[in-house]
Amino acid sequence: MIINFCFHGIGSPAQERESGESGYWVSQRMFLDLLDEVVLHPNVRLSFDDGNRSDVEIALPALVDRGLTATFFALAGRLDDPASLSPADLRALRAAGMRIGSHGWRHVPWRRLSAADTEREVGEARLVLAEASDGPVDEAALPLGRYDRRLLERLGRADYSVIYTSDRFPAKPESWMQARYSATTDSTVDGTRRIFTHTPGLRDGWQIASSLAKRMR
Repeated sequence: MIINFCFHGIGSPAQERESGESGYWVSQRMFLDLLDEVVLHPNVRLSFDDGNRSDVEIALPALVDRGLTATFFALAGRLDDPASLSPADLRALRAAGMRIGSHGWRHVPWRRLSAADTEREVGEARLVLAEASDGPVDEAALPLGRYDRRLLERLGRADYSVIYTSDRFPAKPESWMQARYSATTDSTVDGTRRIFTHTPGLRDGWQIASSLAKRMR
């Protein structure tokens, strides 16, 4: 089993773009301490959501220094936002060996959108990010982690190779859907280490199955 671990922002946001956003940012010191812990656990895969500037200003050099890689899920609608990753930033991430994925256009849940809005979030955003980053975009991270059966069928038809959720479970390396844990303002090294080293048992399997069944309705 692997652990997918996601960061959203490093430092503090200049202003919250949506309620509760600041709760998913970690201090630079904690971020570096958490990366040092990641180095000790080869079963951990890293990702970054929302396309904040801290991804390239703080995260990228720290990852390179430690020989780590990650997938960066950017927002197509924020490529011209000074607080967000630009096309040049995406290309710099690729040049350093990182992967680029889609987080959609506007950071809204993809569930229960109109056909036109779904196409923009799932299809158009992917094309824009591929062009901006000068490479393929085959992975997607679901904004706010929300999904249902209809959305998954749409993503399957779009031929995404991997879909990342926010279900907070360990994941099988070969699974199309990959659950993730997220760093928060309250994250600690000890608590994160427990996530990295937890071995799922039978009770965990029941909880996972129950949670997925509820989300698929």
